[in-house]
Amino acid sequence: MIVPELISPDSIVVVGASHDTAKPGGKVLKNILEHHYDGKLYAVNPKPFAMQGVVCYESCDVLPEVNLAIIAIAAPLVEDCIRILALKKGCRAFIIFSSGFGEIGEEGKALEQRCTSIIESVGGTLIGPNCIGVLTPRYKGVFAGPIPNFDPAGCDCVSASGATLVFLLEEAIPRGLTFSSIFSVGNSAQIGVEEILEYWDTTFDSSTSSRIKLLYMEEINNPLKFYKHARSLVEKGCRIAAIKAGSTEAGSRAVSSHTGSLAGSNTAVNALFRKAGILRCHSRVELVYAAAVFAHKQLHGNRIAVITHAGGPGVMLTDILTRGGMQVPHLEGVKADELKTKLFPGSSVANPIDFLATGTAEQLGAILDYVDNEFDEIDGSVVVFGTTGMWSVNNVYEVLHQKMKTCKKPIFPILPSVILAAEEVSNFQAFGRINFTDEVSFGYVLARAQRIGKPFADPVLPKVDEQLIRDVIAKAENGYLLPEEVERLLNAAHIPQAKQFTVSSKTDALIIASKIDFPLVMKVIGPVHKTEVGGVRLGVCDLQQVELIFKELMSIDGAIGVVMQEQLTGHEIFMGAKKEDKFGHIILCGLGGIFVEVFKDVSAGLAPVGMEESKSMIRYLQSYPIIKGIRGREGVNEQLLCEIIVKLSALLKAAPEIAEMDINPLLGTMKHVTAVDARIRIQK
Repeated sequence: MIVPELISPDSIVVVGASHDTAKPGGKVLKNILEHHYDGKLYAVNPKPFAMQGVVCYESCDVLPEVNLAIIAIAAPLVEDCIRILALKKGCRAFIIFSSGFGEIGEEGKALEQRCTSIIESVGGTLIGPNCIGVLTPRYKGVFAGPIPNFDPAGCDCVSASGATLVFLLEEAIPRGLTFSSIFSVGNSAQIGVEEILEYWDTTFDSSTSSRIKLLYMEEINNPLKFYKHARSLVEKGCRIAAIKAGSTEAGSRAVSSHTGSLAGSNTAVNALFRKAGILRCHSRVELVYAAAVFAHKQLHGNRIAVITHAGGPGVMLTDILTRGGMQVPHLEGVKADELKTKLFPGSSVANPIDFLATGTAEQLGAILDYVDNEFDEIDGSVVVFGTTGMWSVNNVYEVLHQKMKTCKKPIFPILPSVILAAEEVSNFQAFGRINFTDEVSFGYVLARAQRIGKPFADPVLPKVDEQLIRDVIAKAENGYLLPEEVERLLNAAHIPQAKQFTVSSKTDALIIASKIDFPLVMKVIGPVHKTEVGGVRLGVCDLQQVELIFKELMSIDGAIGVVMQEQLTGHEIFMGAKKEDKFGHIILCGLGGIFVEVFKDVSAGLAPVGMEESKSMIRYLQSYPIIKGIRGREGVNEQLLCEIIVKLSALLKAAPEIAEMDINPLLGTMKHVTAVDARIRIQK
């Protein structure tokens, strides 16, 4: 819980205050003073003379009562300091800059836990340790980094890394971004990213709260809490961009299923972010550009006018937008011809709209008016305008500012001349404007931002035979289930399966073959990867082949039986599930058979997945045109695919002991989607 004293304290003490602003205790005191904190401010230092003009006490024992303590002393001294402040001085909010806690090992972790326990005993809040501080509208309690301009409508930001936060601000401030609040949570001994999200959510005010949230994290300790509050904020109209670092999976685990090799914590994070409506970023520049996109009027649609006086940037921007799924519509007709008469000869209005290096502010104004009022096929525009240094572009940027204020459609300014037009860009930002500098980075982020949908509705899962499922799970041991047990679970979830039988003798194989229409599929039971050991035979068309192939399959090392199955036709589809620590089950789908290994074109959803999310998963696939049907070839019934994903969600809910699961392949046509082969591993 975040107490009010952390956000708006009436009194602050800096423990470890100093005259030396190269020290954390000196720098934070300077920042608080310079940004006009209006409450009572105290300092603690063994040398009891005024620090930067602030009354100083030789120890915490002689302090008056205080709301917030900012602590910048050696780690071994922190515990006693906190005990005095919390138990004797009524202090309920603490920011600990000091390092030497959980990040150094078990001894530091124990100290960290003792400090946290003392603070929690008085219902207090701890930020840190090992952090750079907090900025709120009331005070600037940080010792590192530039202090951004405050704006209630600016960005809210939380970072697990102090250095990353500093570097992020170095990127953000020159773009004109402002901030409402900043939290550096360091070791997150008590308050982490999830708790800051919860605070933003529970205190959200539609008339005063910022609608842009930026996150940097290295761990998601409580995915359910994270999802609950992130989703709630997005539903309230906020836009969230986040970096989750530490995303590589190499060497992280040994797996035995296709799903296991494809799914992991990084996949789970992607699925979580998509489910909540969060834009995932992978660099500070990308996160800053996302914030800048969010700070402009929202783009409704994906049709863009690219307006430039330099051909190269316009072409590169058009390329990246198009590759990202945006449209740059060709402009032609009476209105386009009319606009062209207002520009210099040689200008092009086809889109990109290139009004040449000699283009004027008046011409830019005319172009933006036409885009806003005359071209219904355009949803918004991007203006790329710099200078070679031959003349000032102040008048151009002033027109750009005015049109951004009056036009209904959003206008995104890319101002690349950070040196030659530094003064003009500064003047543009003085209007309260935010700009970009690189057209390709902008186009990449805009295209991705437009693909982020609203959070999915809570799913309504179908009924399954829970009694049958629990019966199978209760009798199962850890490891892979036998085919007949897998069949029972799929039947309990009402997932269609090809007709199949398990046999362990040649006589049974011949009897079963006479009950199933040829051609047949015969598959070995025992080896995990049947295809790799030659354990799958297709097109078995007579009893003689049945007898021969049964003998061959049973000779494979580890064989304990043979599955005999009717042979179906259709597109091969893959579905799978994996239980990921803290996140629950991830569900994956994509093209099946060997394609899932070769192309790894899969999409993931965090269970439970409903019909809306399952449809999004399928349409997210690069191979979706194949599923839809292409070049006269029949596709797969999308509704049936979605239903199986939702049924799989219901099965996983009833059987949380499922650790890994492959259904590979499902064979799909427009009339049916049927499971042909499946494996399930149980881990109780």
